[in-house]
Amino acid sequence: MSTSRTRAIAAAASALALLALSACASSPAGSPAPTSVALTTADPPAGRVIGTGTVIDTAGQAQLCLGAIAESYPPQCQGVPLDGWTWEGVDGSETSGTTTWGAYAVYGVFDGERLAVTDPPILLALYDPIRPEDPTGGQDGTTADAELTRVFDDVAARLGADSSELRIERGYVWVEVAWDDGTLQDAVDAVYGDGVVIVTSAFREVD
Repeated sequence: MSTSRTRAIAAAASALALLALSACASSPAGSPAPTSVALTTADPPAGRVIGTGTVIDTAGQAQLCLGAIAESYPPQCQGVPLDGWTWEGVDGSETSGTTTWGAYAVYGVFDGERLAVTDPPILLALYDPIRPEDPTGGQDGTTADAELTRVFDDVAARLGADSSELRIERGYVWVEVAWDDGTLQDAVDAVYGDGVVIVTSAFREVD
């Protein structure tokens, strides 16, 4: 190969490298951050918590459903495993085969993965909870739809199974987790900016 042709190929390669660097430098500022960076979640609460929802017990393995419940018979869900759950003295349940279920308010101690039941459950139809305050103050978000979709995908990739529900609504990305004391909310605010992602906690501390 001639020297002039070698120099021409080298020059072309250099030009392509510069174009690649230029393209990287001009990537939109809104490009997703690397999903390998985990969002910081809260440590388990020290005292009892209460959570509400459907309890599904399949062959003695009970769980409190968080998020969506499959419209099957019997119903199915992914939830928090319950230790110490019993149906003795509990009304409002239905059974099909080896599965028993019902809707309750459940007290217990949450270790970050499981809930150790501490009190008799309350039939959800008879439970009168304190209505939580709207974290948005009743104001709709102002983030563009395309950016909300990007943030939704990024949060889903980062949190994975730690999120029990994820949706876009009223101009925000809403994230429900089993437990948050403000730690995860602070983390998403730092990554995505204030007023973009709203974190809600399925469990509420009672003591």
